[in-house]
Amino acid sequence: MNTKSKKQRSISAYSDFLNTSLDAFLEKTLNTNAESVALSLFHDVAKSVPAYKDFLAERAINPSSIETFEDFQTLPLITKENYLQPYPLSALCRQGQIDSSDTIAVSSGSTGKPTFWARFFTDELQIAVRFEQIFHDSFAADKRKTLAVVCFSLGTWVGGMYTASCCRYLASKGYPIVLITPGNNKEEILRVVEEIGSNFEQIVLLGYPPFLKDVIDTGISRGINWRQYQIKLVMAGEVFSEEWRDLVGERIGSQNPYYDSASLYGTADAGVLGNETPLSICIRRHLAANPVAARALFGESRLPTLVQYDPIVRFFEVNDGVLFFSGDNGIPLVRYNISDNGGIITYDAMLEFLAGYSFNPIAELQTENDRGARPLPFVYVFGRSNFTVSYFGANIYPENVSVGLEQPAIRDWVTGKFVMQVKEDADKNRFLSIVVELAPGITEDKANPETVASSILTQLLRLNSEFSNYVPEQYQMPQVELAPTGDPEYFPVGVKHRYTRKPNQ
Repeated sequence: MNTKSKKQRSISAYSDFLNTSLDAFLEKTLNTNAESVALSLFHDVAKSVPAYKDFLAERAINPSSIETFEDFQTLPLITKENYLQPYPLSALCRQGQIDSSDTIAVSSGSTGKPTFWARFFTDELQIAVRFEQIFHDSFAADKRKTLAVVCFSLGTWVGGMYTASCCRYLASKGYPIVLITPGNNKEEILRVVEEIGSNFEQIVLLGYPPFLKDVIDTGISRGINWRQYQIKLVMAGEVFSEEWRDLVGERIGSQNPYYDSASLYGTADAGVLGNETPLSICIRRHLAANPVAARALFGESRLPTLVQYDPIVRFFEVNDGVLFFSGDNGIPLVRYNISDNGGIITYDAMLEFLAGYSFNPIAELQTENDRGARPLPFVYVFGRSNFTVSYFGANIYPENVSVGLEQPAIRDWVTGKFVMQVKEDADKNRFLSIVVELAPGITEDKANPETVASSILTQLLRLNSEFSNYVPEQYQMPQVELAPTGDPEYFPVGVKHRYTRKPNQ
């Protein structure tokens, strides 16, 4: 892309963003055939992206044979392993040109090796609409002087910089929003709140749920009266319970859980894929109180994150409980599988299902507010299916932990098997739990769980840049429990071992 075309593309997209209301953006979605948009994206990518051309050619797929949406559904899924990793970054961009983008962000891989993601200014503008939904529909930030405090990690990692950009775009659109970026520096966040928070009608803290809770709890211990600041929360990276939302909401003085917080379903691969809305929160809270209905809808006893999404920006499909999506970016993605377990539900199907359980979320919302009931489809997400756990927004992989157990001081004590999970203590604080299987003949008195935990932590900090940058130091040390060989709860003999465990398993 030459300088002139980049400039014109930027001017056109920015003008469109600034001059189009949120209502108009979402009205366009409702009047557009999302399947046709996905099909058009495929043909554009097949024509303009060298890596995807080669990907199709290797599989003897002629792009001109893909004429209908049914044809589109036969296309092979792309993954990091079969598409992103085999090709150089330039080949994944249109015309093979990295400079068709203007930003490169980073996410960590399973061994700490980063994945690079190119994107352009216009890619951020379409995601800014997701932030606009939250700031407009949930927080009424079009009418209230708002301080947006970015508490995500800054630097090359995608979350903080992306969030900061999108908040600035909203400010430039006329929202009375002022942005400040302390990142995940807790002391700086608290200083910002105390010194300038009173200049605003509300403060929005944007960060990972357990980190925001830590900020809030630390503030309370220092005498900060959060209620006076009208705190709102924007979160990402974690599935949390409605009990957690209630606890944190109580501590900040939340008056209405539907409108005081929202979670983003995001990924470094493509920005924000969907977002909680007052409607989705209303529904999720009802289902949390009605586990029979929740299990009937989601097929599991655990409660997933439930968000709404714009299908012409991120087009979701699902197969065997695994989500994949298509969307335009600096690295455009067609039927991309990020290994998230979940499903999709149309707006009408959701309301029909709830009516069967005598619940009308639209009527419930209207008793509180006239915003946030948009007829967009829903996607629900249980989390990654590839044996990772998410902790303070960092993906922790079994490979990282294994290295810690393979160190000379540790390896004679253990078999190498372990189960990791994120748990909550009585005060709803998250911690990383790792149950490690002792080697045959080794008893707990011959091994030292603190030494094991320290070895694991050393390797996590060395191998996983997300962990070292996202997780506050006081929460980094895992809590290690040693279990005997063949422990029936964690290491049953003759059963395929799973290195992660979800809550309530």
